[in-house]
Amino acid sequence: MGVMSGSVPWFTMMIVDKRWKLLSAVDDTLGVVHTHAVAGFLGGILTGLFAEPELCALFLPVTNSRGGVYGGSGGMQILKQIVGALFIIGWNIVVTSIICLVLRCIVPLRMPEEQLLIGDDAVHGEEAYALWGDGEKYDVTRHEFCSDDT
Repeated sequence: MGVMSGSVPWFTMMIVDKRWKLLSAVDDTLGVVHTHAVAGFLGGILTGLFAEPELCALFLPVTNSRGGVYGGSGGMQILKQIVGALFIIGWNIVVTSIICLVLRCIVPLRMPEEQLLIGDDAVHGEEAYALWGDGEKYDVTRHEFCSDDT
C-alpha cells in the first residue's frame, strides 16, 4: 500500500497530468488533485482490498467487512469503499461549488486574460514537485524582492 500510495499519485502528477487534456486544463499548481484525490481514492480501494476482518469488527461490527484478499464476501468491502469515495467526490463537488459561488460575489475567481496567456509557471513562479531541473522560475522583473544570491 505504501509503495502504491507514493508512486501512483507521483505518476499521475508527473506523467498523466501532462498528457491528458482534462487534467492539464485544471489549474492545479500544488498538485492537490494528485496528492488528495488520487491518493485518497487509491487508499480507499486498497483498504477495501486488504481490510483485516478482526480489525474491521473492532471499529464497526458489520457483516461483510473484510478485505478482498480474505475471500468470501471480501469484494463487498471494496464496493463499500468505492461507494464511500464516490459520495465524498459528489459532496466535494456540491460544497465547493457553493463556496465558489459565494466567493465569486466578493472577489474574481479567474485571473485576467493577459496573466493567463503568460502561463502557469510564469504567473505562480514555481511548479509543484518540480523534477529534472524544471523548478522555480524566478523572474526579477515580476517580483519586488531581489536576493543577492541570484
